[in-house]
Amino acid sequence: MKKSKVISTDDILLTLCSSVTQVFGAAGNPQIAYSPMVQKIHKTCLRPDLGCFVLFDGGFSGLVVINFTAESAMEIYRKYMMSMGMPEEELAKFHTSDEVGNVMGELMNQIVGDFTNRVRQELQTSISQSQPKMMAINKQVQILVNTQLDQPQARRVTFSTPLHNIFYMELAMDKTEFIQLHDFEKADTENVDDILANAGNAPAEAAAPESVDDDFLANLGL
Repeated sequence: MKKSKVISTDDILLTLCSSVTQVFGAAGNPQIAYSPMVQKIHKTCLRPDLGCFVLFDGGFSGLVVINFTAESAMEIYRKYMMSMGMPEEELAKFHTSDEVGNVMGELMNQIVGDFTNRVRQELQTSISQSQPKMMAINKQVQILVNTQLDQPQARRVTFSTPLHNIFYMELAMDKTEFIQLHDFEKADTENVDDILANAGNAPAEAAAPESVDDDFLANLGL
């Protein structure tokens, strides 16, 4: 009897890591890498200097948090905008500027969009996402982000940029396994460059913070 293929939380995390590197790579940051070591954590948290979270629901539920240092956020922002042809002198100077938050929120939206496409193709299930909420966070403040999960599992992965700046991604989701009963043919996945090109036509919509679930933010006290 053929052994069934089992896909676990850590396999789903690996899929998400691939979405991060693919989207940032298509956005002018091709050498971002993630650590082969994954950290088990108990809580997801928005941390300084720039934090972003996205909720997802459907075939399984959870949330993704990415915490950037000021240096990593500015490096990614600058390379992305310069790859789009923007002159260096016109770029924002500080990570607290609205432009940096909007651009990083847009990229976060594309990462989770790419991830949901991969889930649809590889796991044959569907998940939906909220719009990203990006916040500049004071070094004295951390915000816990909790979701209603039956058997929560949380992981943290460290990413590094070519200039050796660091950012962290945290994934919290229900403990689950997908068991492949038989082979199936995967449909073509959407190209990351096409996703970014489509997002570029409506960046304000992709990064609009008011689109976030207001009830959820109210529970956070935000």
